[in-house]
Amino acid sequence: MPPMTTPQELLLLWALIGYLLGSIPFGVILTKIMGLGDLRSIGSGNIGATNVLRTGNKSAAAGTLLLDGAKGAVAVLLARAFAGEDAAQVAALTSFLGHCYPVWLRFKGGKGVATFLGIMLALIWPVGLLCCATWIAGVALTRISSFGALLAASFSTIWMFLTAHTDAFVLGVLLTLLVFWRHRENIWRLKAGTEPRIGEKR
Repeated sequence: MPPMTTPQELLLLWALIGYLLGSIPFGVILTKIMGLGDLRSIGSGNIGATNVLRTGNKSAAAGTLLLDGAKGAVAVLLARAFAGEDAAQVAALTSFLGHCYPVWLRFKGGKGVATFLGIMLALIWPVGLLCCATWIAGVALTRISSFGALLAASFSTIWMFLTAHTDAFVLGVLLTLLVFWRHRENIWRLKAGTEPRIGEKR
């Protein structure tokens, strides 16, 4: 009789599944399908929804935002359904890493904002809703996508404490640090006052 899968092997399996789901470059796929060219040669070259918007196609940008969020959510929900909460948190982290460092694009991916929000909605929906509201508020106030992302990430662990969902606190800290790392160039531009606003060419 073959040996049963160990808990460690199960976590590794969901880590891989999460990474592969996160690695799907929906921005690149949608812009190619819609005849908008190679997204990596447009604007900032980023594969996320903000750069897709620079093509002038709002439908493609909205689709990218939703699908990039959905892949993080699906990774969490599948892992939780089949292997429990620890697997859900592992899949959450690796799906985010998959978006940022996708194997299909030589590990040159996006900044993970939509995937981060999708993960939070699936992992702890009240925290996810508060993070989305924080992101929307930040963007509405400044029309700067990166500012909204950094604000939402910064508040994510605060919302965990205020809603008594501290079981995912370590994951929240890791994701926040990764969001800041992926936005390090944006942070310098924010400090310099040169960060482009949504809709501006770059």
